[in-house]
Amino acid sequence: MQKLNFMVCATALILGAVACQDDPNTGNAGQDDTEELGEEWYSGGKLGTAFNATSFAYEQPTPAVENSGMSQAFKYGEYLFEKDFNENEYGAFHGLGPVMVRRGCFYCHPNYGHGKRQTEYKADKHGNGYLLVVTDDTDTYLSSLTGMPQTLSTLPFKAPIDESKIKIEWREYSDEWGNTFPDGEKYSLIYPDVTIPQSAYYVPLQVTKNGVITEVPFSNVKVRLESTIGVYGTGLLDAISDEDLKAEYAKQEGVGVNLNPAIFAGGNWTSLYGNTTHPKRFTYALSRGPLQDAAGANAIWNITNVTRSNRRSHYITSTYADVSSKDAEVQADFYRYYPKENKTGDVQKDIYNYLMSNSLDVEMSDEEYADFMIWHRGLAVPAARDLDDADVIQGKKLFTELGCSYCHRPSWTTGEDNFTDPSGFFADNDPRLPRYPNQKIWPYSDMVQHRLNMENDIRTGWCRTTPLWGRGLSELVTGASDRLHDCRARNVIEAIMWHGNMQSDARKSIEKFRTLSKADRDAIVKFIDAI
Repeated sequence: MQKLNFMVCATALILGAVACQDDPNTGNAGQDDTEELGEEWYSGGKLGTAFNATSFAYEQPTPAVENSGMSQAFKYGEYLFEKDFNENEYGAFHGLGPVMVRRGCFYCHPNYGHGKRQTEYKADKHGNGYLLVVTDDTDTYLSSLTGMPQTLSTLPFKAPIDESKIKIEWREYSDEWGNTFPDGEKYSLIYPDVTIPQSAYYVPLQVTKNGVITEVPFSNVKVRLESTIGVYGTGLLDAISDEDLKAEYAKQEGVGVNLNPAIFAGGNWTSLYGNTTHPKRFTYALSRGPLQDAAGANAIWNITNVTRSNRRSHYITSTYADVSSKDAEVQADFYRYYPKENKTGDVQKDIYNYLMSNSLDVEMSDEEYADFMIWHRGLAVPAARDLDDADVIQGKKLFTELGCSYCHRPSWTTGEDNFTDPSGFFADNDPRLPRYPNQKIWPYSDMVQHRLNMENDIRTGWCRTTPLWGRGLSELVTGASDRLHDCRARNVIEAIMWHGNMQSDARKSIEKFRTLSKADRDAIVKFIDAI
């Protein structure tokens, strides 16, 4: 069993965590110290909050995990998140390839937080949370590439995109106010411009619309960056009931807020997750539904192409398989990679069938995957800090008065957390996973998509409101305070001012923010950092 291969390391992690909790200098307040705190200090509710404000703040298990005796499984899952997978056929963390986005999860989520701004695209660089978004001029993903394009490969295969040719340039942007507040204080705005030459693509450039494959002229190809967000607290967001989520959309539609018609219109969902009755709630693009089949459950398979019992295929396109199968260099070394007993002698056919197989060997055990999801669903939210500070109190007041709290809705109360798994791996309300029923949580997000109309904007222009909880600890935890979908904002002020475009849904709030005194602007920043 692979679990035994990292038992010693996991035990060391547990002992390290205990040592941190016992250290009075870590800032990890015990329960006895927090009994008198108001409810908003408990950002993740009583079952989902960890009182740890150290560099380990994003890594803590929820009280629900600890209360349910899941701590050891949580640590095993954490270990799967933190370690690289490899190309071995057997042993711990085997099964990497044949192509991959990353060799492990930790590259994209440094210390479990938001990815960091990059000046060059190197998949193996720690903190590079960027995923490439490659589309045609109508924002349709290129179907010849995977939705998250791969830039790494295992020999003899070749990556769909040669990352050595990817170029990231950071361009200065001047808004209509000349990046200057009325009192004279200046700020800076930058955004990424990403270019990939045609020679970097291993596959033809194609889109599929209505079942028809069409070649895309290179001049029509668009490339953007999207960075990963922190993974803590996602179990709590999953526990918000579908009914309450729908009520939020209906409320906003009722007062004339523009909503993405591809998600909600006329008082009802226009798109649900897959073949389920669940709304979409995860990722910037709202592409995922329940957490048990959402970004993390998907990524532990498709980022590394490590198979499991309910994902026995590669995250790969038929176009890539076709190109690879006809590549003479791949053909020459394929049988060194591929089990010889399975070859037919037709190397082109064997390559294609291997890449497109739906019955590959299982590389991650069911027990390991269950542990991973215990960890994923069990990550706590850091408690809020300094809420009794006078500046933070003033900042919260202004945050509300300016209308920021409309999209960054302060709190939700979770439902019964009767979760499901559209993939069928976990049973409904599976007792192996932690649950968070009836918790008042403070994510500061309405979970709805809005538009900021930024320069070189996110794909489609619609972006789910990112939760603000815990983000004030980002620099301490990850070494950077980068914000927004592509890390263009290096601090809170820049993030706020990127909301100010004339066509932005937040325009009125930014007009008011600009007129505040520097002390009041700083108070809002201090409040955002405190929650």
